[in-house]
Amino acid sequence: MEVICPLYRNRYVSTILLFITTFNYISAVTHYSVPEELEEGSVVANLAGDLGLDVKTLVDRKMRIDIIANKKYLDVNKETGELYIVERIDRESLCPAKTSCYLKMEAIIENPKRIFYIELEIMDINDNAPHFRRDTIDLDISEATQAGERFSVSNAVDSDVGSNSVKTYYLSESDFFTIEIQTGRDGSKFADLILKENLDREQQAVHYLILTAVDGGVPSRSGTARIIVHVLDTNDNAPIFHEESYHVSIMENSPIGSLVIHLNATDLDEGSNSDLVYSYSLYTSEKTQETFHLNPNTGEITVKGVLNYEDLRIYDMEVRATDKGANALSGQCKLKIQVEDMNDNHPEISIKSFQSPVNENIELDTVIAVVSVSDKDSGDNGVVDLHIPDNMPFRLRESSDNYYELVVSEPLDREKVPEYDITFTVTDRGSPPLSDNETMTLELLDVNDNVPQFPQSFYTIRVMENNAPGALLSSLTAFDPDLHENQYLVYFIIEKEIANTSMSMLFSINPENGNLYALKTFDYEIEKEFLFHIEARDSGSPPLSSNVTVHIIIVDQNDNAPVIVSPWRAHGSVVEDKIPRSTDKGSLVAKVIALDTDSVHNSRITYQFLQVSDATLFSLDQYNGEIRTMRMFSYRDQRHHRLVVVAKDNGEPALSATVTIKLSTVETAVKAYSDMTEVPLEYDIFSDLNLYLVIGLGSVSFLLLITILVTIVLKCQKPKPSKAAPPCRNSVISERNSTIADSTLVSNDAYWYSLFLAETRKGKLVVRQPVPKGSRYIVSSIPRGTGLTDTSDSAASTLQT
Repeated sequence: MEVICPLYRNRYVSTILLFITTFNYISAVTHYSVPEELEEGSVVANLAGDLGLDVKTLVDRKMRIDIIANKKYLDVNKETGELYIVERIDRESLCPAKTSCYLKMEAIIENPKRIFYIELEIMDINDNAPHFRRDTIDLDISEATQAGERFSVSNAVDSDVGSNSVKTYYLSESDFFTIEIQTGRDGSKFADLILKENLDREQQAVHYLILTAVDGGVPSRSGTARIIVHVLDTNDNAPIFHEESYHVSIMENSPIGSLVIHLNATDLDEGSNSDLVYSYSLYTSEKTQETFHLNPNTGEITVKGVLNYEDLRIYDMEVRATDKGANALSGQCKLKIQVEDMNDNHPEISIKSFQSPVNENIELDTVIAVVSVSDKDSGDNGVVDLHIPDNMPFRLRESSDNYYELVVSEPLDREKVPEYDITFTVTDRGSPPLSDNETMTLELLDVNDNVPQFPQSFYTIRVMENNAPGALLSSLTAFDPDLHENQYLVYFIIEKEIANTSMSMLFSINPENGNLYALKTFDYEIEKEFLFHIEARDSGSPPLSSNVTVHIIIVDQNDNAPVIVSPWRAHGSVVEDKIPRSTDKGSLVAKVIALDTDSVHNSRITYQFLQVSDATLFSLDQYNGEIRTMRMFSYRDQRHHRLVVVAKDNGEPALSATVTIKLSTVETAVKAYSDMTEVPLEYDIFSDLNLYLVIGLGSVSFLLLITILVTIVLKCQKPKPSKAAPPCRNSVISERNSTIADSTLVSNDAYWYSLFLAETRKGKLVVRQPVPKGSRYIVSSIPRGTGLTDTSDSAASTLQT
């Protein structure tokens, strides 16, 4: 039974039912035909319908497909009963070299168990192009081969079968070759290559052809192979020289082995047919063959004997070139060699006198040497010219025929050029010109004409204070380009007194090498810099010298600890002070001032609490050392407070000093005396009434203090203006008045701080202890934020007691 599949045209299903009653099995062979290379999931046929099975029972009856192959190419959809492609089927790999291809499988169902035999024919499609076993086919054909000769080439193969296999061949266009298509017993196609025209290797040695194989598929496919035909040579060409006759000239006295000419013949053949041998013909004289040598392999003619223009001027010869073919062929040419006269005598030079060495300061136009020249040739070949290099401070002066004097034309300097190699070159006017040369060496003697030179005109040397005596500071070396004693230098310090101290007491220099040493230990706080000169003097006659300025800068070390000058205290004692308990928040309690004699960087001081009894009550400004209250006192606060302040400098490592301040709080308001009055536990001493009392008492006390100060100032004034007192160390004197409100009162005098306390925020000056009568003090005020190290721009006031 043969049925057309409804899902695919050109697919045929033929079913052959074989009824077998044995073992209750009924077997049927169902035949399907499908083309190869179907897409995965493509439906082949409705297997359930073709087998007469109910689609609804396929799942329960566990229908499956067993394929007799290495791969599972097909499967059945149990929902629809369709047989579909699981994996692409390649007919060429499944059934190689077969004209027909079948895939056998079994469809098995259970309950009851039945087996259906299915046979799937895989039909070929044109999916493979023809190809040659070799991509390149090489053929060797002699150029003597006659037209009509056949040559076999490999045929193309195609994995497809039937009409999809190779059907015909095509050859690329060629004037010499064509093809003839043959059919084998198995129906395969192959092509023979046929020679149409005779070949000539000298015209074209290689032929390149393209052979194309085309199959019968629709659309057709093709494959190509490259045919390379190598034309083999035959000895059919004679050697040929480039010219029939040659004419060359050669100078007499040419050295043995000199090349005269290179004869070159060519043969269009190849291999041994083009290998040439050169030889003299019978027409060449023995004299010529004795004078010139002919290389049989290269054709080079070289000088073999001595050539003399006066003996023989022209040589004639005939040269042959013969190939090495089986039937040797030859060619010949004529050669004429003409010998020319040459300038074969060199000019001569003679040094008659020469003066060396000479002083570098020799006078100009002084004669150094006398030279004579000569040449044995005649005519222009015997005329000579003498010269020396242009870049030398000398010139030649002709004194008589062929005699020359060498004189000094420019000043000489031994330090630039210690000696001169003077080359005298004499050249004749022949063609080509001949020359000769003579070299002499002129040495220059040194004179002391150079002063010693230091690399620098000014040296700055930094020396760390507390240096060890005898330490090397620097090496000051000068250079003198002169020689011998004119070059030997002696170094010494030019004496200079500073504060009645000679430089030689502070520094020393090694007279031989210029090493500079320190003779003492320097202290930056005492001496900060030195400026002096060092002289270098040579040993020439007369001696020459130069000097250099040396600037010694003493670099500070952090070797001085801060010294606390305020609040004043005896050595090792504790500062005690009293403050009212009614002190406002932010009031100045005390000011710690420390001084450091080191440089600005090392003397920058910061303050901090090392110990404080109540961290919530007092604050310390780390830059100006002011101790202020952070809040008002409460009755809960203790009456005695101990503050330890450390002053630390900015050196590395840092040095510090500490001061201990004991503060006692005192009552300024009158306490209530009635013991009968009940006082609440949370009584606040800063009630409204007490606050008014404190403000009133403070105002009265302030007016009283102002009155007393004004009275003292008026009494201390004198009728005549007093002269300015001598300034204290590191303080600034000024006659102008300055407002000190919101300023810092400064002085670096420790004794001054023992007498006064400066309250910087209120601009007050508080007397610590009795001040000697008639004393004068200079008080400077600096705007806040400038620090305590520089009062150059501060305002100063005079305090008279």
